Amino acid sequence: MAPTVIIRSGNTSAIRAALAVAAVLIALFLGLLVLLLIGTETGPVGLIVGLLAATIPVPLYVVLVLWIDRYEAEPLWMLVTAFLWGALVAVFIALLVNTASGLTVEALTHNAEAAETFAAVISAPIVEEGAKAFILVLFFFWKKDEFDGVIDGLVYAAMVGLGFATTENIQYYGRAVLEGGAGLTPVFIVRGMFAPFSHPLFTGLTGIGLGLARQSQNLAVKLITPVVGLIAAIFMHSIWNGSAAIFGGLVFLLTYIVIMVPAFLLMILVIFLGLRREGQVVRDYLAADFHSGLLTQQEYDQFCTVMGRLGASVSAFSRGGLGHWRSSRRLNQVASELAFHRSRVARGISTKNATLREAEYLQALREMLGRLRPN
Repeated sequence: MAPTVIIRSGNTSAIRAALAVAAVLIALFLGLLVLLLIGTETGPVGLIVGLLAATIPVPLYVVLVLWIDRYEAEPLWMLVTAFLWGALVAVFIALLVNTASGLTVEALTHNAEAAETFAAVISAPIVEEGAKAFILVLFFFWKKDEFDGVIDGLVYAAMVGLGFATTENIQYYGRAVLEGGAGLTPVFIVRGMFAPFSHPLFTGLTGIGLGLARQSQNLAVKLITPVVGLIAAIFMHSIWNGSAAIFGGLVFLLTYIVIMVPAFLLMILVIFLGLRREGQVVRDYLAADFHSGLLTQQEYDQFCTVMGRLGASVSAFSRGGLGHWRSSRRLNQVASELAFHRSRVARGISTKNATLREAEYLQALREMLGRLRPN
């Protein structure tokens, strides 16, 4: 029987690898199609300038998003997948469906302006938020051990939104170049500085809904909050697009000040509360290790707060440089993974080989503590 298990395991791994490669190739193909379509509209110069202007600020935005994830950093491959889904696949879906819906309305009404307004205010919010939400829902059901709550939902949603906004901005910047280049600076200011987080903000509402569903054990909450989150994302997106497409100018600016800025501040409050909740999870589920003597009071306290972790990282860097700093961050990560693993088990979320995984986390934690503790 043992050889059979090994063969099945190998076959399963091979199938997963093949599916992953196929998915990457399809995503790249769709991304190339989108760039080809944008380039056809803007010309090669507009495409290149738009590509540079859209991608240069991305690393800064990504760092800001990842800073939110202070307790249990998400796997790099999932973050990259979320970003590429937004930048390549969701954009393609949106471009295809929005164009088709606009052409349909124009054919029915014989009014190009009505078609553009419909595509911007009705079609785009529904299609774009739905396309971006798909990967979040996939993570929610498929990677339960990496989707623990609101913070995780926000981080994945922000990565999807940043990817989508990056590709979308290529088109806007390219159009500005095509029209003579004079409008590139104001377009860059509006889209790259004043509203770089519009898509992450919209999709973040869907992420919050899924995160609340993951945190709660109430069936009604689990069923309702993801739907409410998606509807809120569509509604906010529609208001944002409508203020520009229908009214423009002053109303667009008022919408930004009266709606977008307060929504962004509210999102910061949600992040604060989410981080506090994650700190409490770590505190609750590492208490046994503190009482057993595995963790000292100082170590236990530092694991449970953002400032404690930052202080420990700074202290590690001052004692042993970059290598010590990396080890300290890895220690924080392992401690969080242990706590969140226990939390998932306690909430009845299925985890494979739960006892074995906890033993592995504990062993890694002991080894790291032994290396990092001052002699």
